[in-house]
Amino acid sequence: MASSNPRLLTGVVISDKADKTITVKVERKVRHPLYGKIMKRTTKVHAHDESNQASMGDMVTVKECRPISKSKTWVLVSEEVIKAVDVVPVNNEEIVEEKE
Repeated sequence: MASSNPRLLTGVVISDKADKTITVKVERKVRHPLYGKIMKRTTKVHAHDESNQASMGDMVTVKECRPISKSKTWVLVSEEVIKAVDVVPVNNEEIVEEKE
């Protein structure tokens, strides 16, 4: 029996290359059972993005849903891009204009 409240996760979009699909990296902090040190653990989930509105670097919220495909069991909460980030291109080359 499914629970009435779906799980919500917040993470950063690390890939938006596929059509209507985003990959979200969710980070959580856990305490080591013996040593007590706080460690970061990450999980990657694939989420359905119907309108392709999320882009790389955005902070988004996803909620659990029925399986859409083999790996997609999450859906982007509609209109829920928490923080949009401008991605700077990797190759910052100067554009040289030719003068006549």
